[in-house]
Amino acid sequence: MLEPAYQADVVVVGAGVAGLSAAHRLTSAGITTAVLEAAHGVGGRMSTEKVDGFRLDRIGQLLSTAYPELGLTPGLDALVLRPFAPGVLLHSDGRHHRAGAQAGVGSARGALHAVRALASAPRPGALPRPRTGASRAVPLPGGRAVPLPGGRGVSLPGGRSGAPWQPVPPPRVRPGAPLGTAVDQARLGAALTRIAATPAERLLRRPESAAAEALAARGLPARTIDGFLRPLLAALLCDPDLTTSSRCADLALRAFAAGRLCVPEGGAEVLPELLARTLPPGTVHTGVRVTSVSTTSVTTAEHGEFRCRAVLVATDARTAAELLPGLRVPDFHPVTVVHHTTDEPPATGASLLLDADRGGPVAHTTVVSAVDPSRAPEGRALISSTVLGTPPDDVDTAVRMHLARLYGTATARWETLAVHRTTEAVPAMRPPHDLRRAVRLLAGLYVCGDHRDTSTVQGALHSAHRAAAAILSDLGAGGSMHRADPVRGAAAQAA
Repeated sequence: MLEPAYQADVVVVGAGVAGLSAAHRLTSAGITTAVLEAAHGVGGRMSTEKVDGFRLDRIGQLLSTAYPELGLTPGLDALVLRPFAPGVLLHSDGRHHRAGAQAGVGSARGALHAVRALASAPRPGALPRPRTGASRAVPLPGGRAVPLPGGRGVSLPGGRSGAPWQPVPPPRVRPGAPLGTAVDQARLGAALTRIAATPAERLLRRPESAAAEALAARGLPARTIDGFLRPLLAALLCDPDLTTSSRCADLALRAFAAGRLCVPEGGAEVLPELLARTLPPGTVHTGVRVTSVSTTSVTTAEHGEFRCRAVLVATDARTAAELLPGLRVPDFHPVTVVHHTTDEPPATGASLLLDADRGGPVAHTTVVSAVDPSRAPEGRALISSTVLGTPPDDVDTAVRMHLARLYGTATARWETLAVHRTTEAVPAMRPPHDLRRAVRLLAGLYVCGDHRDTSTVQGALHSAHRAAAAILSDLGAGGSMHRADPVRGAAAQAA
């Protein structure tokens, strides 16, 4: 116990990405900060289980290279994003269809390129051209770049005998269904290009309704909506019924059209771990359960009282409401992630595969080791599949049967590594949804997290930015960092 009148300027309750990001901004401004976490590690829901050399995310939310906060958040300079193949693969009527490939959006030439990409597809059985040269990079806001693999193409293990990795031919891809006619595909490409170039503040001024209702008014054919936009938005929002606010759905589509879907190299836990490493030694205290908070102290079950000048509650929404009576608790979208491994992986490469037919429990699946090889030991493939909503009773059997149809291969011999069920995985964003819930409850007491902005990593990071700015302003240190810009913040949100 320290002798001074207070033990820290600010106590942050919760060591998820929001709490750690806020703590980094505060300590960088010279504010002494203590982070208290009830669990025995940092990260909260962004955790990664390690099993026999595999790295298995518990929720596995999709990120986008178009997320500004990933480039603007201090401490994430070393973050490496592994992108999926451009666009997504759609499974419909037993075939795979490539859709939504990003190609130079934002200009007339880029729009034409996008339309042509959607209206055409690789010939069945054609092999990809080998790539040569150095690694490329995708620029992010703030001057950072996301490394992209160069020279290795898409490769997977060669077989049980441990043969060298070989290039995998692309899946059988054809134009048409479920995107409709060539004209329908052109309209879809133009719509994606247009939304990518639309300022976020203009999207936020659109009338608000449930995303499912808003899609019907967009002027696109029903086949394109049901076969592409519905499964895509369900994956981006973790919302199978598309009850999410249409404004949040528009922001999600904007991020998809303007960037590349990706995952962090090494697993979801890399984000909070990077943030924790940048904090001064002794800042984060794990295994400390907070039982009550006030504007000048927090009380813990194990270590008594911590005195301070301000408290920031950066936990999940339900825990925050237990510490802050009267705080709104949203509904949640449950997410189940099933991880399998095999030494004979399906030939979809680094693609995100969606079920346009919605013929089973799997909303989306991917050979994630083809996207990020660090997630599986050499010679093994990791297939991660996401079930949205309430899972079936025998979820592994149902998922295996569905995956056999989606990938067109037998799955009976695949080994199940883990089944992660998270009932309160993603806060629901039903209309009317406030993208700027207050982070300052009163002077000395603050709250942040994905339940204050959008239910994404992007939203959690930006709410932390807003909360840190409010604390520094109230403590008289506002000049030591840039104040959060609400217009830029609104533009940053994407699911």
